[in-house]
Amino acid sequence: MSETPLKQAEKIKPGRKMLRKLNLPESDITAIFGEQDKHIRLITTGLSTQASYVGGELTLSGDEKDIFDTIEILRYLLELSHERPISADDVQTALRMAQSGEASSIKEMSKERIKVAGGIKYVSPKSRTQKSYLNAIKDSDMVFAFGPAGTGKTFLAVAMAVHYYLEKKIHRIILTRPAVEAGEKLGFLPGDLADKINPYLRPLHDALHAMLDSELIVKLMERGIIEVAPLAFMRGRTLSGAFIILDEAQNTTIAQMKMFLTRLGFGSKVVVTGDVTQMDLPREQESGLINAIHVLRDVNEIAFVELSEKDVVRHPLVTKIVGAYENYGNKKTALQSGIYR
Repeated sequence: MSETPLKQAEKIKPGRKMLRKLNLPESDITAIFGEQDKHIRLITTGLSTQASYVGGELTLSGDEKDIFDTIEILRYLLELSHERPISADDVQTALRMAQSGEASSIKEMSKERIKVAGGIKYVSPKSRTQKSYLNAIKDSDMVFAFGPAGTGKTFLAVAMAVHYYLEKKIHRIILTRPAVEAGEKLGFLPGDLADKINPYLRPLHDALHAMLDSELIVKLMERGIIEVAPLAFMRGRTLSGAFIILDEAQNTTIAQMKMFLTRLGFGSKVVVTGDVTQMDLPREQESGLINAIHVLRDVNEIAFVELSEKDVVRHPLVTKIVGAYENYGNKKTALQSGIYR
């Protein structure tokens, strides 16, 4: 892309209109515009810019900041296209970062790669908070990550677990979550105990299968290197040299959380993930996750990472749904306290 960089972000004045021309060969345009121009339409719609391509020249027009963000996205996609085909998810991720004011970090995020062994080969953070989350896991033996659905809490934790195993930094991966009922009774589900518990552990299996080949997962589970089990199975154990993930931790009781955290052995890492807005515990029972966040906040060796709707990496509609529920909750709380009118 033969174009000198635009002014630094801090010098850009939102609202000032501009037109920018970039020289690009048709082969690059085909790669980054996508089939039937779906990628560039997504970008220009999301950033309220206009784009046209004639005779090797790409013309962008619109608000100066939006032009800056559009060029940052195009630079990232162009570089990515030299490695592999661009997906709609790649475009959505870059667009979401630009809309969150993180356009200048798009390339930086893409260079932060976690090696895994499955079809995706590498996993990268999709936001600054996700990058902070990964750094926290590297720097601390115990990390609490909490935030709404779709923010990559479990996915990134499993990616780091697989990465640490491949790098021979740990010799076991243990994935666990409480088997708390959400509207259905365990007794009503078909099969034996293992069959009844398996649906609760399915999300952990799904994350694993994104990181490792299915045959390898089976072999590692048979050898006890990977273990996916309900939280109750953790009692009485001391886990050394392991990467341990407690998922859906908002559904633990205080006693269960204390029991789990004290399983930590030498050479191990513990990552606790949860969403305090989606608790399935009885109303009168305090969440072990919320309690632990308050109790352990001053323990310097423990890292806490809070993700938000800005970090959601699922379908863009999920971000809007999370935001809508959060806004409704804020209004309801204010109404109940007599503040909201």
